[in-house]
Amino acid sequence: MLNYNAISITDATAVQNELRQKLILQTYDKNITTIAGGDISHNKDSDTVYAGIVILSYPQMVLQSYSLIEFKTKFPYVPQYLGFREVPTLIEAWKQIPVKPDTLVLDGQGITHPRRMGIASHFGVLQDIQTIGCAKSMLYGSYDALADEKFSASPIYSGNELLGYALRTKTNVKPVYIAPGHKVSVEDSLRIMKQCTIKHRIPEPTRLAHEKVNLFRVGKLKEGYHLADVQTNLFT
Repeated sequence: MLNYNAISITDATAVQNELRQKLILQTYDKNITTIAGGDISHNKDSDTVYAGIVILSYPQMVLQSYSLIEFKTKFPYVPQYLGFREVPTLIEAWKQIPVKPDTLVLDGQGITHPRRMGIASHFGVLQDIQTIGCAKSMLYGSYDALADEKFSASPIYSGNELLGYALRTKTNVKPVYIAPGHKVSVEDSLRIMKQCTIKHRIPEPTRLAHEKVNLFRVGKLKEGYHLADVQTNLFT
């Protein structure tokens, strides 16, 4: 069981730099039939963290199943070190999934991070899986202004290094920030996330993970691995 409770920021920085050496930023598997989304929820000033991972068919975006777990963490909320607070809980939720999805999208940064180790990269390297970061806010890098139309995209750079894309998922709505986590290229990250975008600002994998984990946190769903009612999903 991964435990970051006692790690210092200095040691956490060293861990990030070590994990960075293992990053793969080429697409590992283009034949995606299932895609997962992961998100975390917590009550303010509590060390209890709730993790949710949903699995959807790709590219249909039909919910197949979901995994929910409650976990304790002592690592504080520190910008640039979110993985140390959230990844251990997400790994426990991941372990509950009997048949792993082809790709996992996490609500947070990929390589758009000073040490290229946002939560999606952190999780991807530790589990050796294909991951993508889909963040609601910018952490690192810069990009030029986007057009107002849906699917307008602008590359995110740090110097001459392409890290990801700002992507407008709805016309005249704030963009989201897409970046590879692990075992996927920058361009394929953008292509995959466009396929995951339907009518909401947040693409379906992380939007549904957010929905499920918040229902779990307030007691409306139970911990564990659950199959979705796919027939119902087809008609909603």
